[in-house]
Amino acid sequence: MMEMVQPTLLGFNIHINGVFHCSVRYRQLHNLHEQLKKEFSSELVPSFPPKKLLPLSGGQVEERRLLLEKYIQTLGQDPKLISSEIFVGFLLSAQQETACEKKQERTLDIYLLNNYHIPLKVLSTDRTRQVLTKACKHLNLPLLYIGYFSLFFIKREENGEITIIRKLQDFESPYISSKIYNDTSFRIVLRKSYWDSEYDNEIMKNPIALNLLYIQTVFDIEKGWIICNKDIKTELAQLQACLDKHSYIELARTLKYYGFIQFNPCYCDYPEPQTKVLLAAGGQELSLRIVGDGPFVKEGCFKVTRMRCWRITATHNKQNTAANSKCTGNPDLELSFEYLMSKDKLQWITITSEQAILMSVCLQSMVDELLIKKNGDSRKENTIKGNLVYMKRDGSSHSVCLDNPDVNPTQNHCNPSPKTQESFSIKKLQEKFSTVSFKSGREFVENHAFEGIGDDDL
Repeated sequence: MMEMVQPTLLGFNIHINGVFHCSVRYRQLHNLHEQLKKEFSSELVPSFPPKKLLPLSGGQVEERRLLLEKYIQTLGQDPKLISSEIFVGFLLSAQQETACEKKQERTLDIYLLNNYHIPLKVLSTDRTRQVLTKACKHLNLPLLYIGYFSLFFIKREENGEITIIRKLQDFESPYISSKIYNDTSFRIVLRKSYWDSEYDNEIMKNPIALNLLYIQTVFDIEKGWIICNKDIKTELAQLQACLDKHSYIELARTLKYYGFIQFNPCYCDYPEPQTKVLLAAGGQELSLRIVGDGPFVKEGCFKVTRMRCWRITATHNKQNTAANSKCTGNPDLELSFEYLMSKDKLQWITITSEQAILMSVCLQSMVDELLIKKNGDSRKENTIKGNLVYMKRDGSSHSVCLDNPDVNPTQNHCNPSPKTQESFSIKKLQEKFSTVSFKSGREFVENHAFEGIGDDDL
């Protein structure tokens, strides 16, 4: 417990992929830095903002915030760091401490896209991979296929439309994260998490995995996310009536936008400024349809392998967001990417959308999948082992097991008096830290797959 005579404690909000994740103090991040250096090396871990002996002025606080923001961004340069148990465990523990969540059994509602309800028994501190595994076990899906699926937050709009909010990451607790969306219109759903439809061939070898893929395909067609004409719809309906799931999927795979994620209408500066477009991600591209008054729709696409880099920009930065605020959209975000229009011409394309961060994450996952196939690697996610000693806000330290974290064995310290709560000042780390991997410390993401482009790709 803090006394009012002590100096005000300064903390920083961390937003990941546009959503509030946790509040941490400078010394907590410094403690993380020291553990990363011990586990890896000083050369691999970026330099940390220096300590100050005297109280910080307003300008120095802002300088520290920017330096910490830069530090976290730079950590994302190296997949070894961001996949380490130390880093993942820190973010997971910080989320738990910020939410004052004690480890206990809870019921978490998971859904399939046909509204099938899975009332899952979880621990409140379970990370995403643990919850996903439990959901798949509930469905009797063999462990071999779990890596092909992920958990997503979706929102059911008042007009019946579905908006995909984001993919849940392994450094968060789905139960804690679900509290941000304390609204019945939000759900956690199970969807496939790959882009290359060749993986369908592996999925369809197992009846449970086949059924999950079938449910998603039916959903996408019913929502109009996969485009088909009247005759194809009739043929699909006949296959559905016969429960010929394999043939249904095979036919759907021939249709436009199969395996794509559809985004809400947004604006693009190509081919002209303020062009209203419908955007979809899939098939190693961003597909663009220009929304006009007439019946004809102009279409185009931007190949992922021709994007040299991309970045997220906040056009209006809101500095003081409350720690418990609901961050379900980012109306002032822009996704910009540098595109190879011709052999010697690179051009920046900008998309303005509340789903810009999700678009960026989709781009990165498509690039990751391309590189996995190119290198012949496995889709299995590997976490680099390490022992985390988590420092809490009050300075106490606890050894953390990634599969069984509990930094709040008692909750007394999580209920400070109103005066103490007022003395904990929060500054926000800007919403630039995403789960994309940064190749350099700059504010844009470089595309590793771009380097392999040749004349045949143009």
